[in-house]
Amino acid sequence: MPVILRDAWSTLVPGRDVKHGPLPPMLVGLTVVTGLVDAFSYLVLGHVFVANMTGNVVFMAFAVLGASGFSVAASATALGAFLLGALAGGRLVHQVRRHRGKMLYGALGTEAVLVLASYLTAELADSPSSGGARYALIVLLGVAMGVQNAVARALAVPDLTTTVLTLTLTGMAADSRPAGGAGGRIGRRSLSAVSLFLGALIGAAAVLHTDDAVPLLIGGLLLALAFLAAFSLPRATARWVGGA
Repeated sequence: MPVILRDAWSTLVPGRDVKHGPLPPMLVGLTVVTGLVDAFSYLVLGHVFVANMTGNVVFMAFAVLGASGFSVAASATALGAFLLGALAGGRLVHQVRRHRGKMLYGALGTEAVLVLASYLTAELADSPSSGGARYALIVLLGVAMGVQNAVARALAVPDLTTTVLTLTLTGMAADSRPAGGAGGRIGRRSLSAVSLFLGALIGAAAVLHTDDAVPLLIGGLLLALAFLAAFSLPRATARWVGGA
């Protein structure tokens, strides 16, 4: 257990000589945001994810066969918006490939604007769960998550993809000592899973017990704070420049 806790702590509070510098705690924060926005999208927008595209592909299959509560149009819109965001994130990555800090600034700033715009849309709409407001929210949040995924992929910090846990959980089991592995990074991998769970838990609690749009407000504020924190960090370091 102490090894797991040390690994998790070093992810949240990396030392100056750590390979990826300040990126791990930033990506943990983005994982929490993913849980928040997917809780909102699934519970409020109706059986659709804005970050988990595997789920949307499965939901589309359910909808094609007429399963209640699923929509081909909603899932397809989420997929399209996500791809658009990934395209935008890819352009950002290729423009500043040699400076990971600029990738992070761009992603955090873009996401903060989109998620806060989603919050305002949800608050101003008569019914965010239906009609044009529903699809506007799916597009805004899908684009935001597409940008996040593209940049997180380019930053390539091990076990911190921010949205997908399948490979992370597989690594926990497949690399464990009972499987014959070294058991490396189990603390970080566990932290990634806990972060997504925590974000979804907070988001669901907000939807069920306060106001539907609160998860978006929390997520937008976290992104804005992360942007300010990232922008205040030293610019010219080996962790930022050169892809580590």
